[in-house]
Amino acid sequence: MNRNLKDANISLVNIHYTKFCEMTSQINSLRNKRNEITKQIRSIKDKEEKNKLVEQAREIKEAIQNIESRLGKVEEEMLIEGLKIPNDTHEEVRVGGEEVTRIIKTVGTPLLATEIDHMTIGKELDLIDFETASIVTGTSWYYLRNAGALLELALIQYAMEKLVNKGYLPIITPDVIRTEFSNACGFQPRDDESSQKSSSFKQSNLDENSNNNNNILYQNLLSATAEIPLAGIYSNKILTDSQLPIRMVGYGKCFRAEAGSRGQDTKGLYRVHQFSKVEMFCLTKSHESDNMFNEIVGLQEEIFNDLGLCFRILDMPTYELGANAYRKFDMEAWMPGRGKWGEISSASNSIAVPRMIISILENFQRGDGKIVIPKVLRKWMNGMEIIEQKVSSISLGVPSPSTTKTPPKTKTDE
Repeated sequence: MNRNLKDANISLVNIHYTKFCEMTSQINSLRNKRNEITKQIRSIKDKEEKNKLVEQAREIKEAIQNIESRLGKVEEEMLIEGLKIPNDTHEEVRVGGEEVTRIIKTVGTPLLATEIDHMTIGKELDLIDFETASIVTGTSWYYLRNAGALLELALIQYAMEKLVNKGYLPIITPDVIRTEFSNACGFQPRDDESSQKSSSFKQSNLDENSNNNNNILYQNLLSATAEIPLAGIYSNKILTDSQLPIRMVGYGKCFRAEAGSRGQDTKGLYRVHQFSKVEMFCLTKSHESDNMFNEIVGLQEEIFNDLGLCFRILDMPTYELGANAYRKFDMEAWMPGRGKWGEISSASNSIAVPRMIISILENFQRGDGKIVIPKVLRKWMNGMEIIEQKVSSISLGVPSPSTTKTPPKTKTDE
């Protein structure tokens, strides 16, 4: 297997599948035999002979129940192992690890690396507050403030507007999903920590055609990507060729454990537990899949060109593909404060908003410390063209926590 998935075992799946088929065949054979005996019982008048047949039918029924109980366990094991098997791989994808990644193109010229990163900029301009978030929630959480909050909203609105104008249906997705949909989409995290469990709770069975209206226990997850609830829209539905392609653009919050190695990649907004993402998700005919993939890549490239970013497009090798991926192009922006490239989107289909903020803050800071706002975002930035030092709080009429004074106590407060 050319994927970096250690637990995948095709031979074991095959063993379970062979067992499953054999046991299913046994059950069908016994059912047919029992049906024949039932017919004989109806036609036989001799009481003693009829009782013998009734006993045979009872024994066959017990044998069926015994096999069915074992069949359920075999089917469960087959499903567990089968979910570990990755998708097929596009013929042009290189086999191997990160070292064989193919650079398709680079747009723009990287600025010189600098020690002034987005965390420094965010603190100086009162855009990002990690300290308070660490007290309120914990590490790897954050507040976006003032122009920082507006910048995230501007990026989301700009991307959504652009893609809607390209014929994509806008959708805001739920942030909690059932595990069955995550599994059906093939999301099998390599480190088993890509999404965080939210809660388990009883939910009514909503199947109107079912006679069983008992409550069923479902495991729910905080979604690691809006792809899953978008895919769920068309689950268990049959689409005709005339209905395709279907283009959707979804906005949702994503939740990750992100228990990676300590160091630069875990600092600031680059790896956080919760972040916003704009996702393109399309359904198309299989022979038109490559064309749709290229369309998504082209739209992402257009977005980053509009923003004026320096970025590159990478054709990722097999070891860098998730279990569900057939092919994946990563897009990385140059981040001077990090001194290296950082992934901001992938096609697959998504645009990670906090990493876009890193790219804008670190690439568009002027010598005087002010940030030039990309032109395409300005209409959503309260009329601002630049983000100025310690001005955004005042211009928006919102006091900074450091400047807010506790009002003196009055007699009624005591």
